[in-house]
Amino acid sequence: MMWRDSGVPADSFYEARTECAEGPKSKFKIKAGKTLSARRWHAAFTPEGCLDIASVLSRIQRGGVHPSIRGEVWEFLVGCFDPKSTFDEREQLRQHRRVQYARWKEVCQELDSHVGSGRIITAPVITEDGQPIQDPLVLQEANPSHIPSSREQATGGSESNTHVCLDKQIIEWKLTLHQIGLDVLRTDRTLVFYEKKENLAKLWDILAVYAWIDKDVGYCQGMSDLCSPIIILLEDEADAFWCFERLMRKLRGNFRCTERSVGVENQLQSLASITQVLDPKLHQHLETLGGGDYLFAVRMFMVLFRRELSFGDSLYLWEMMWALEYYPDMFSMYEEPELAIEKNETSKGKVKSIRQFGKFERENIKNGSKGSETPLPITVFLVASVLKEKSAKLLQEARGLDDVVKILNDVSGDLDAKKTCSHAIKLHKKYLKMAKKI
Repeated sequence: MMWRDSGVPADSFYEARTECAEGPKSKFKIKAGKTLSARRWHAAFTPEGCLDIASVLSRIQRGGVHPSIRGEVWEFLVGCFDPKSTFDEREQLRQHRRVQYARWKEVCQELDSHVGSGRIITAPVITEDGQPIQDPLVLQEANPSHIPSSREQATGGSESNTHVCLDKQIIEWKLTLHQIGLDVLRTDRTLVFYEKKENLAKLWDILAVYAWIDKDVGYCQGMSDLCSPIIILLEDEADAFWCFERLMRKLRGNFRCTERSVGVENQLQSLASITQVLDPKLHQHLETLGGGDYLFAVRMFMVLFRRELSFGDSLYLWEMMWALEYYPDMFSMYEEPELAIEKNETSKGKVKSIRQFGKFERENIKNGSKGSETPLPITVFLVASVLKEKSAKLLQEARGLDDVVKILNDVSGDLDAKKTCSHAIKLHKKYLKMAKKI
C-alpha cells in the first residue's frame, strides 16, 4: 500500500457493510513516519529473531501499528512471546500451543458436538439441573444443509454426553453456550468479515473453549467484543485463542464475580479516588446525584471503549495502551510457574533497560509504584480523562444519573483516541504528584 501524507483512516482497512453507515467515524490516521510500518517492524529483529522492543514501543506510542502487521505485533504486546526469544523458540512455542488448543477443543467437542461444527447455539441446550432440552435449537449454520437430529440437539450429538450432564462444571459451561452464541451474532455486525458464517463460528468456538478452561470466570458478556478484533487479525484459530487468553490475563479481574462483589468494582473505586483528587467538585457532584459508585463507567472498562470509538480507532487505542504500560517480564509472569522461575534464574544479574518499559510504566517506576502496591492500570486514567473533558457539562447539566449516562453516551463518535490517550498520560503524572502530597 502507498503511504499518503494526509494519512489513511484507520477504518479503511476493515470493510463495513454498505447498509451499516451508522456508528462512530474514524478520527485516527495511519501516517508514514509515525505509525509502526512493516519495514520498521522487521528491521527491529536480530538475525536470530530477538526483538528490540524499546524501538517498537516508542513508535507504537506515537502512531500505532500498521494493519498489515497488527496481529503479529499484538502477540508481543499482550505477552504471547518474549522479545528476547528467537524465531525458532517462538515457532516451537506456537506449535505447542496449537496442539494444546486442539486438545482443549476436542474435550469441548466431546461435551457438546456443536463446538467445531461451524454451528452456533443461540438457545439453551440444558436446564439448570442438567437435563437436556428437547426443543429445537436456534442455530446459525455455516452449512445450512445440515439439520441436527433431535437426538443431536438433546445430547450435543454424543451418546457419551448423557452420563456427564449432571456434573456441575459441565452444566455451568453448557448453560453459557447459547449466551455466547447470542453475543457473537451481535458482535461487530457492521463488518463484512462477519457475513461469513465460518468467522462467526470461529469466534464462538474460541469463546466456548475459553469458558471451559477458565473455571473461575467462564464466559461473561463483553468478552466477544474483546475477542472479535483478534480473530480478524490472526487467521489461525489457535493463535487467536492464545492472544485472547493473554489479553484476558490483563482483564479477567473485571469479569470475576463473587456473592459480595463484581470484579470491575476495584477499577470503579480507583476511578472515584482519582476523580476525587483531580476534580473534587465533579466527584462531589456525582456523589450528590447518587453516582459515587461510578457504575455509569462500567461499559468503558469492560469492553475498552469499543462502544465509544470506531472499530479501527478502538484497535489503535488498545495497542497504544498496551505499548504505554508494557513491561519486559510480562511473558514470564504469564507462563507456567516453573517456566517463569527458570526464566528468572537465567536472567539474574541482568539489568533491564528502562527503555524496555512503556512510557506509562516508566512513570510508575519513577514514582516508586512497585512492590506490594499495585499500580493503577492506564484504563482508569483513560476513563478519568473522559470525565475530565466532560466535567463542565456534567456539573452544569447533570441533575440525575440519567443525565450523567446520556452525557457520557454522547461521547460516542466524538472521542479522539489519540487525544484521550495523551490526556490520560498527563492525568497520570499529575495524579502521582498530587497523591504523594496527600
